[in-house]
Amino acid sequence: MRDILQNGVSELELVLTEHQLNQLITLLEQLLKWNKAYNLTAITEVNEALKLHLLDSLAVVPYWHFEKTLDVGTGAGFPGLPLAIALPDQEFHLLDSNSKKVRFIKQQIHELGLTNVKTYHCRVQEHHKEEYDCVVSRAFASLKDMLVATEKQVIKSGRWMAMKGVYLEGELTEIPNWAVEIQCHQVKVPWLDAERCLIELARRND
Repeated sequence: MRDILQNGVSELELVLTEHQLNQLITLLEQLLKWNKAYNLTAITEVNEALKLHLLDSLAVVPYWHFEKTLDVGTGAGFPGLPLAIALPDQEFHLLDSNSKKVRFIKQQIHELGLTNVKTYHCRVQEHHKEEYDCVVSRAFASLKDMLVATEKQVIKSGRWMAMKGVYLEGELTEIPNWAVEIQCHQVKVPWLDAERCLIELARRND
């Protein structure tokens, strides 16, 4: 597992310390262990989980230049936890309405010694405690729903970063008129033969 992770990180041209690699491996091991009892993910095979959870999350690291990110609908902590491990100088808040998944995330924060992560167990519409310069989602329904649900949580100059598979222009025609697509970044996940993109959105200036 370690060799595959190391090779994947190298292919993504990321520089991670031994400690960070160990944190990522521990996270994956704990995910698969907890999954047997709590059904946190449908992915149960180690190498598939490594690609679809760890490397898929790490593939967007080059686009992260934010001080404080909200990972909405984080599930078992993806992409939030791998991003927090790879970017210890940035702050990540992970939100989900599933209590089992939030409990798992809290345990991993403790086990991994992460000091840059907070969790929230609620629906995003109920979360008004903080403001962010970025909202990320990997599994949220549509771009429109993501934007509408988190409009109040993002600062005026902030960004929405939507991790998607196939680029769907139809979704962009439905976004609110106050939002605009900045760019669609094509993302390549090592050893994953599937299309991935990162759609960056912001508020209109006009």
